[in-house]
Parts: sequence; structure tokens; C-alpha cells
Amino acid sequence: MPSVSPVHPRWFVRRDIDGFFGLALDNLIQILLLLTLCQTVLGFSQELTFGRILPGIALSLMVGNLYYSWQAYQQGRIQGREDLTALPYGINTVSLIAYVFLVMLPVKLAALAQGVEASQAAELAWEAGLVACLGSGLLELAGSALGDRLRLWAPRAAMLSTLAGIAITFIAIDFLFRTFAHPIVGFVPLGVILLTYYGRVNFGIPGGLLSVLLGTGLAWLTGFTQWESSTFTQAAAPLGLYLPRIWIIELWQQRQVLWEYLGIILPMGLFNLVGSLQNLESAEAAGDRYPTAPSLATNGIGTLVAALCGSCFPTTIYIGHPGWKEMGARIGYSWSSGLIMGGLCLTGAISLLSYFIPIEAGMAIVLWIGIVIASQSFTASPRHHAPAVVVGLLPGIAAWGALVAKNSLRVAGLGTPESPFPDTLVQMFEQSGVAIGGAFALEQGVILSAMILAAITVYIIEGQFGKAALWSIGAAGLSGVGLMHSYQVTSADTVVQLGWGTGIDWAIGYGLLALLFLYAAWKGHRPPID
Repeated sequence: MPSVSPVHPRWFVRRDIDGFFGLALDNLIQILLLLTLCQTVLGFSQELTFGRILPGIALSLMVGNLYYSWQAYQQGRIQGREDLTALPYGINTVSLIAYVFLVMLPVKLAALAQGVEASQAAELAWEAGLVACLGSGLLELAGSALGDRLRLWAPRAAMLSTLAGIAITFIAIDFLFRTFAHPIVGFVPLGVILLTYYGRVNFGIPGGLLSVLLGTGLAWLTGFTQWESSTFTQAAAPLGLYLPRIWIIELWQQRQVLWEYLGIILPMGLFNLVGSLQNLESAEAAGDRYPTAPSLATNGIGTLVAALCGSCFPTTIYIGHPGWKEMGARIGYSWSSGLIMGGLCLTGAISLLSYFIPIEAGMAIVLWIGIVIASQSFTASPRHHAPAVVVGLLPGIAAWGALVAKNSLRVAGLGTPESPFPDTLVQMFEQSGVAIGGAFALEQGVILSAMILAAITVYIIEGQFGKAALWSIGAAGLSGVGLMHSYQVTSADTVVQLGWGTGIDWAIGYGLLALLFLYAAWKGHRPPID
């Protein structure tokens, strides 16, 4: 018999160009966000941001994207397939915001209050961010051994609907708002994306590339983006070569941060772990199964590399694999994004790139990714689990609503040291007919609460009330120590409140639910739905 030639997946295909623009743009947005926060909120110098943080980001992006590309190639050979799409990977937005406002900023303000000079206070805040990032990476790495068990026990609807809630709100709606705020720049790129991936129209060049080119051209032609020599000079100033360094001494000097801010670091580590698991489930639902333990371990290693080399911001397996796969991206979009974005960070050129290509020019790709993820939660789950999918969407929508409410207060002048949020904030909302306390409660541990509520609904639909009771008991335990729902109002935000008994009301509620489900199981249940 003739021998069968082994499959050797291609390292780059034409549609990887589209995938590259989408993934690179996603990471570019995160980097622009962190640069803005570091320079404006934290007062970091150019040396801190471009000389320390960006080189650490560069190495972490290269480590993760190169591994996941290699993993897709190896799995393609093992499975005899050429159509595997590498797992997307990049900076974790939620951890980015949490560590800036809940770890680094408090450390800086405390140092300033003690009379420390502003430059030294910024240095201390950066060191605290490194420790928080290191703690998150250690948690992700340790949790990789438990990943397969969690995937076996959590229903697919519970895993996917959680991502869908985040995709609809924090991804799709935000970029939809941007599109309609700037319709002349935003409509045409969105139309190109929809025509390419839903209408199957062939424009002769990759739709993602055409979308970015048209968006950029419209931005400059219409005056949305304008040439200003001073702005260009400022954008070109960071250009240079920034080689990474190891910052172990700085990590050791601020080691107490790991315990002082464990209430922030622990939920963020768990958030990243659970989110990565859900993204692995999302990839499998799209047809690409990857081994859980090494995928999660690499995620943790990437975050550790970031911390050791100067970045305060964890990395993660990204939401959006089904979108990249449907786009036709395979392996090349991942390694090319890692290398090119890493190069931009190491040279400071990312500042110049952001000047010429506004975010609005490429936001249609990210909006489409959000649509694909939300659609998958329904199409890849059993039809009769649709109510569970809807339930899983709700916490993400509530968390987004809480964010909008708080931002509205900040726009109105509250949430500053001079005008902090009032202690009666929740009561004031309730008097106006808005139970904002519920939104704040769902905002804390949103990933966990969405998955748990969807899982409970799945097992109720299946008539497996005992399993629904077990999920409720787990939710009671998490709530009781503040990992879900428990919150406190600070001067400018609502944050998680860890500690024994901090979420006692929610713990009792879930406990009563568990008793109800156990009663239903004892009473006898109906046959499962076919």
C-alpha cells in the first residue's frame, strides 16, 4: 500500500493577513490604553513606560504567540489537519484596569501622602504593579493542572454564554458606539467586514486589510485625523531601541504588595484562569481542540515573563477564536502579530503607528469578532439550552451597566478626591427606581457568576436538580468569602470586598436555592429533554 504523506500545516496563509490586522489591532488598543493610563493617571515617565513596561510586554507577547502558533502546527500534524486556527493571545484588559486603579494608584497616592517625591512614588507604583502581575501569573500557572476537570464539569452553555455577555457589552457595544459616533469613518469599514465574512464578497485583497486602509484614508481625508507637527514630534520622540531587563530586585523590594493586595490579585488570577478555560471551550466549539494544561500553563508563563521583564500587565488567551477561524486565519496571524507588535514595543514605534492609524479605522474587525462570539454561544450549545445562554449573558450586561453608571457620575464631577462618591450612592439610585446595588453585585466576579447561573439553568432544564444544588453550594462558598458579589463603594469606584462573611447575604441566598434544588431532586424529577 502506498504510504500516506504526513500533514504539514502551512505557517502562513492569505487569510492570516486579516487575522493579523484584527489581533494586532486588539493588542494595539490595549497598549494605547495602558500607555494613556500610565502617563496620565500614574504619571509615569517615558523611561518607565517605553524603557521598562513596553519591553516586558514585547517579550510576553512573543512568548505566547510563538508558542500558540507552534502548538497549532504540532496539533495539525497530530490530527492530520491543515485548518487549525492558533489560539489568540494578548494583554488582559480587565487586569490592566484593575491593577492600575486598585493596586498601582493606591500605592502611589499613599507614597505621596507620606511626602515621597512624585518620581519616586511612580517608581513604587510600578514595582507594585510588577508584584501584582507576578502573583496573577503564579495563580494561572498553578491552576493549569485543574483545567480539564473544570471543563468536564461545566456545561458548554455556561462557558460560552459568559464570553458572549462580555463580547456583546465590553467589545461589540463599545465599538458600535464608536462607529455611530463617527459614521463617515466607521460605516464603510464595517460594511467591508460584513460583506467579506457574511456576504462572501471577494474584493481582491483581504477584507480586514481593505477595511483598515479605507478607514485610515477616510479619517485623514475627512479631517477626523489631522496633521499637527507638534503632535507628530511628540509621537516620534520615543523612537529608539529598548532592550528588556530582569527586575527581580524591584519585585523583591515590594513583595509585601502580594499580601496587601491579595484581595485584588486573587480574583484577577481566578478571572484570568476561568476566562482562558472558557476561551478554550469556545475554540473547541468552533472545531479546534487544544490540550488544556499546556495551553493554560503557557498563559501563566507569559504573564510571569511580563512581570520579570518590566510589565505590570498580565496576558491571557484572548476571546475571539471563532471569529479568527471563520475569518480564515490559521497559524500565521498569531506569530506575525507577536513578532510585529513585539518589535513595535521594543523600538517605541507603536507611538508613531498610533498617530497615523486611528483606532476608528480598524474597529469594525473587533466589532465583528464580538458578533461572532455572541452568535456561537447559541449555535454551539444545544437548542434547549438557549434559556441558559440568555441567563449567562445577563451578568455581563449588568457589569457593563454598572461601568456606564460610574462613568456618568465621573463625567458629572464625582469620583474625585475633592468630590468622592457619596456613602449613600446606592440608596440614591434606588430612590430613583434603579436597583444599582444589584448591578454592582453582579459586577464583582462577573465571569464566575455568569458561568454559575448559566450552569444552574442548564441542570434545571435537564432535570438534574442535584447538580444544580452543587453549583449553588459552590456559589454560596465563593460569595461567603467575597469572590463574588460582595462590593464596597470607594471614593471613585466600586471594588470587590474580600473576607469571611463579606458576602453573607448572597451566600445565604444561594444556600436557600441549594435546599430548594435538593428538595426538587428528592421529590422526583421529570425525564431529560431530548
